[in-house]
Amino acid sequence: MKRDGNEYSSLRWFLKGAAGIMSIPAFILMGAFVGFCSFSYETGVPMAQVAVMTGLIWALPGQLILIGAMIAGASLPAAAIAVGLSSMRLMPMVTVLIPEIRSKSTPTWQLLFLSHFIAVTTWVYTMQNARDIPEQGRLPFFAGFAVTMTCVNVVLVAVLYGVIDRLPEMVAGALFFLTPIYFITSIWASARSREVHFAMVVGLILGPIFHHLTPGYSILFSGIAGGIIAFALERILPRKKGAQNA
Repeated sequence: MKRDGNEYSSLRWFLKGAAGIMSIPAFILMGAFVGFCSFSYETGVPMAQVAVMTGLIWALPGQLILIGAMIAGASLPAAAIAVGLSSMRLMPMVTVLIPEIRSKSTPTWQLLFLSHFIAVTTWVYTMQNARDIPEQGRLPFFAGFAVTMTCVNVVLVAVLYGVIDRLPEMVAGALFFLTPIYFITSIWASARSREVHFAMVVGLILGPIFHHLTPGYSILFSGIAGGIIAFALERILPRKKGAQNA
């Protein structure tokens, strides 16, 4: 009976996670994929390839990089390396989220499989809700939201492909713009330590500067410099008494 109870509890939390498809973060991401679908159609990428890359690559920036490589005529190894380097930015999210959602009895294969679905939206949404979920329910909750989010976007781009050309360019661009705005505000709100805020502020300042100095490596350099400066500020600046006692 205990095993059945655990299975029922896991299913319940999985369905609660899947219900997150009706949340604002999910709607914003779906809007971004509508813009991505319009971009893919305009560049001539077949619908089947767009749907497959949405499920296999998942993170939207990686998909845009792949299409850019295809347009530029890059070789398959070069495109794979570019997408892989883009996805490396998700590694810190994986290292933070996995300890939050796993339990002592979680099989390793489940963590390896579900790590594929970790992207900014799924990471932020899960981190915001993890504190209110029992330890045994966190992994099913993440799985429900992340897998549902991926499947819905695969269906979305497949259904809208071919009719999306009626979408005005200004609207498509605005849908793309919604996503980074949501990412910035959500990560700021869900940050659990002040060094995250330091890193975000410094990164936003250094990003445009490095874009003019080293356009091809602006994200890499601003990320490294921002992280170093944020770490230094965390060490140098004194904490408030309330934060020290917490």
